[in-house]
Amino acid sequence: MHTAAIDPTPWIALNLVDGLGSVTFCQLLLHFQSPEAVLNASFSALRAVVSHEVTQGIQSALDHPKLAPTLDWLAQDDNHLITLAHPHYPKRLLETDQPPPLLYAKGNLQVLQKPGIAIVGSRHATPQGEQTAAQFAESLCRAGCSVISGLALGIDGAAHRGALNADGATIAVVGTGLDIVYPAKHKPLAHLIAQHGLILSEYALGTPSIAYHFPRRNRIISGLSVGCLVVEANVDSGSLITARLAIEQGREVFAIPGSIHSPVAKGCHALIKQGAKLVESTEDILSELKHLNLASTHQPISPSGLLPEWANLPSEASTVADCMGFDPMFTEQIATRAGLTSSQVSSMLTLLELEGVVSQLANGQFQRLV
Repeated sequence: MHTAAIDPTPWIALNLVDGLGSVTFCQLLLHFQSPEAVLNASFSALRAVVSHEVTQGIQSALDHPKLAPTLDWLAQDDNHLITLAHPHYPKRLLETDQPPPLLYAKGNLQVLQKPGIAIVGSRHATPQGEQTAAQFAESLCRAGCSVISGLALGIDGAAHRGALNADGATIAVVGTGLDIVYPAKHKPLAHLIAQHGLILSEYALGTPSIAYHFPRRNRIISGLSVGCLVVEANVDSGSLITARLAIEQGREVFAIPGSIHSPVAKGCHALIKQGAKLVESTEDILSELKHLNLASTHQPISPSGLLPEWANLPSEASTVADCMGFDPMFTEQIATRAGLTSSQVSSMLTLLELEGVVSQLANGQFQRLV
């Protein structure tokens, strides 16, 4: 634990009070000047600021059953509490309208010192979208950024994995307590992030996954960042909430275009119409952030052409891939474009899928990945 100069007990105790959200927590700090003073305040003094129920919770906060286990958790290596009084509290987040009064953290706090780029998008991403997110994340990390996302399925997870492929500078902001991994499928990924990057939450240990926590989580993702990249998003995607918050917080917003026929491109196209910068490469992002003096990177994002690994496949395989482009297509559509039979196309798709060139989607369509 690296918070010896700050007693974490009163901060955690207040964070455990039912009904005491981050906005009211900050109001209490402004009124009483410190969490210790809040806990020592009289009933009438507290009632002047908060409700009767919250006042009762505050006056019994030091007896909360979760307080001791949380302090034990904090005593473990690489577990931290970052409060508004902490020297590591992120400056960019502090400048937002509703900075969380405290953050539970697991991992390497030094990642917070790097300029962060949020990468967000659909939970139901296409294979190509996930590949794009991972490539952008890796490239941005190699340029000196950290990659910030929300550990969700789809684009979030791909962005974290891409960052781990570089120097591991990735921050996962979650909507649960740090003793819970949601989705459970990402437990191995969360473990790697805790080893090489950082996991953050404003929620007390034991807090389960609750729907309304995630839009609040998004304000931290955008608040930590200097810019927000949306890779794939439906028009009703939660990632557009992050983009909207980024705009409100004065951050740069970037969006990757896609096919006009793809539902997961429509959210990005809407952002571009509203003024987000259309990006095709990492350089498009770095050019907007010149004041940060980041390293230039020339890592390709969208490789194309026949790759050596499958150059020895039948010529029909190249024909099929070329005819597909990068939009999802059914076998019959590919056959019509390629001038081949459906049987021939099916055989070539099987070979291409084995080589990692295409992937079959849940609806039976195929999508080219490289």
